Amino acid sequence: MPLSLYLLAVAVFAMGTSEFMLAGLLPAIAPDLDVTVGAAGTLTSAFAIGLVVGAPLTAVLARALPGRWSLLGSLLLFTAAHAAGAVAPDLPVLLATRVVAALAYAGFLAVALTTAAALVPADRKGRALAVLLSGTTAATVAGVPAGAALGSALGWRAVFWAVAALCLPAALGILTGVPARRTPQDAAERPAVRAEFAQLRNPRLMAVMLLAALVNAATFAGFTYLAPVVTGTAGLEESWVPVVLVLFGAGSFTGVTAAGRLSDRHPGPVLATGGALLLLGWPALALLAHRPAALLALVFVQGALSFAVGSTLVTRVLYEAAAAPTLAGACATAALNLGAATGPLAAATTLDTPAGDLGPFWLSTLLALSALLLAAPLHPALRGTGRTDAPG
Repeated sequence: MPLSLYLLAVAVFAMGTSEFMLAGLLPAIAPDLDVTVGAAGTLTSAFAIGLVVGAPLTAVLARALPGRWSLLGSLLLFTAAHAAGAVAPDLPVLLATRVVAALAYAGFLAVALTTAAALVPADRKGRALAVLLSGTTAATVAGVPAGAALGSALGWRAVFWAVAALCLPAALGILTGVPARRTPQDAAERPAVRAEFAQLRNPRLMAVMLLAALVNAATFAGFTYLAPVVTGTAGLEESWVPVVLVLFGAGSFTGVTAAGRLSDRHPGPVLATGGALLLLGWPALALLAHRPAALLALVFVQGALSFAVGSTLVTRVLYEAAAAPTLAGACATAALNLGAATGPLAAATTLDTPAGDLGPFWLSTLLALSALLLAAPLHPALRGTGRTDAPG
């Protein structure tokens, strides 16, 4: 794999830390801004909505720019949004900074996904995607727990400052590792925007995107509200929250790494096995969360399964949208974050039900079941057959 791909992963690490860090900060943000934990949870959805809206928009706007400058501009805007978020006086202002940061992240990730796929041979997209997404999983392993620990020690605002600082070396990596310009041949071979949008009307592509959204909605519905479960249902001290986040991150890293080796040629078994186990894992979490040992083990397993299935579905989106190189990464980004936006919003409504802190896990169960039901008629697309551009 080329060095530039790993440098992109460094930037994704910084942005992924921000995307996931609120799972460990909500208990601190809510009282500081004088809102409920459920209201603070809308910060996660606001970020995801910005990604859904921003991915196709920024991908088209960045079309005329070399990849280096599109990526660098997006990263610097992301940095500025976090500096503003660190001094936000109330929830509406913080929500606005999250939306701006998400728009910047959307532009970055949409271009980065397409760039990663273009840096490797056509039959290695899955492995390239695994390297890029390793930045996200590394964020859940190291960045998010470190953010939770920093938030406990110095307050949640210090975490926002830390993310802003973390973006600066990533920007240097983009300047030194990503090619400065496209070749004339690249521009000539790129199809018109109208033609790319026409490719996106493929019903099979739309269905695979919906499936990816459902799986990610289940992931974020459960993940966003892990901290209250740890300190409430499980009865653990607040210092255990970073530990649980590390376990989820370690699981996600394991899952995306394993899927990267299988998703190009054997996506069907990954999705069938992983999807079935996900469906079993979410209710198991709800039923056993009061037992700390079971909670810790299941958080790791669900992290691995969620990211293995999710990254494999993103690979399928990239294959299905191969004829739309500008918007392929945007499609994958939008699909993931449509789920990331709706999952926490829906999960917040379960917190005031008799299920309490465990309500999000039961919602994740319903979302995983919906995904499995949708996957059945999509079997040919999910196993990688029926397209000449997809391997095996």
